[in-house]
Amino acid sequence: MGIKSFQGARTKEVSKKEYDAPILVADYMTKKLITFSPKQSILLVMEAFAKHHISGGPVMDDNGFLVGIISEADCMKQISESRYFNMPILDKNVETYMTKNVETIPHDMSIFEAADVFHRNGRRRLPVLEKDILVGQISRKDIVVAALKLSGQNWK
Repeated sequence: MGIKSFQGARTKEVSKKEYDAPILVADYMTKKLITFSPKQSILLVMEAFAKHHISGGPVMDDNGFLVGIISEADCMKQISESRYFNMPILDKNVETYMTKNVETIPHDMSIFEAADVFHRNGRRRLPVLEKDILVGQISRKDIVVAALKLSGQNWK
């Protein structure tokens, strides 16, 4: 027996499985991440962005803890400064340009709460933590995909 979902004057029969669709960040986050180290050269980061078709990623210390985020925007700053000061890109590392005060979200946050975080902070991606350990990353696009999969259901 299904659960009734009321949509205006009509009633739609919804299966129990369809109604209990996953709505947590953990259900939609990317789990296989390209990560970077603080001492890595910014040039290698830019090469990784191009090779893997990504626009940013977490920066991890030698113990595997999140210490920052590096993005294309951070690289643009380095490119701009290298031209201005007539300095090569090769001599700078990730630590110099990464964002150090990283906003994170928990793996068990709903996609609706995550959408609100994205709306408020303007970020393109957020690291996802479980007990202070990086377990994934979620992007604005991931939230949109999740919402599309849930369209036609009651959002609670």
